[in-house]
Amino acid sequence: MDGHLLRFFDYLEIERRYSANTVAAYRRDLSRFAADIRRPWTEVRAHDVTAHLSRLHGRGLKPRSIQRVLSSLRSLYRFLKRHRLVTEDPTVGVRGPKSRRRLPGVLDTDQASRLLSFEPRTPLECRDLAMAELLYGSGLRLTELTGADVADLDLEGGFVTVRGKGGKARQVPLGRHSIRALQQWLDCRTDSALVHSRSGDRSQIKRPLFTGRGANRISPRTVQQRLKRLALLQLGSSELHPHMLRHSFASHLLESSSDLRAVQELLGHADISTTQIYTHLDFQHLARVYDAAHPRSQRQDD
Repeated sequence: MDGHLLRFFDYLEIERRYSANTVAAYRRDLSRFAADIRRPWTEVRAHDVTAHLSRLHGRGLKPRSIQRVLSSLRSLYRFLKRHRLVTEDPTVGVRGPKSRRRLPGVLDTDQASRLLSFEPRTPLECRDLAMAELLYGSGLRLTELTGADVADLDLEGGFVTVRGKGGKARQVPLGRHSIRALQQWLDCRTDSALVHSRSGDRSQIKRPLFTGRGANRISPRTVQQRLKRLALLQLGSSELHPHMLRHSFASHLLESSSDLRAVQELLGHADISTTQIYTHLDFQHLARVYDAAHPRSQRQDD
């Protein structure tokens, strides 16, 4: 791999603190482009970029994936220009294919209530309920959930500190149901080395909040599998994933408050345009209510 790319990946990992998965995606996109073009980064021109995108389209790559490739190239050339390693940015003016923005699936409030309405009887069920309550009650990302430590909790104060994208920390409030479920999980944990202070004492030995086998940190895959199991038992369908609970959290908050800025802060979105997708969800909900209830929405027979 050439020196320009190595410097760029170091920048993403060290300065921007991007996750390993994000850096791996950049690495795949840029390595594939370099292998396709076969010329130094200083000699790449706009027609090289458009030709590469066209070839990806011809291979059946989806528009959203092609947009990601273009975004990777733009980030690279912004970095190279800032460090005066190139004089031209060949991505300027290049447009990727338009893709229809998919709205995230959400549970309605009744489904969310049924999902969480059970009394756990085993340590695993205590853990599953606490995870589901935290994902829906506080809108956490999956990586934020699996990366949380016991010391990040302050049950007395009613909040949890999470580390979002780029390692940026934020405090998220906990609802009373989440606090109850989390305390129940902490009380029934089997790892004997766990010490927990209800006041949020951060001097305790660092321990993962949610564990899998033994005292090991739970894996994202295990969270996904346990949520599907929970949904099958409570809702009769396994069509549930962690991000659906985050989407439901945001959608239900907006339906009740319409405070987009507050939801942006709670979700940890750097750009409010990311949060605005939930306004479309809210509109869809309002449209369904209108169609079902308003007399002017009904087609009248002659």
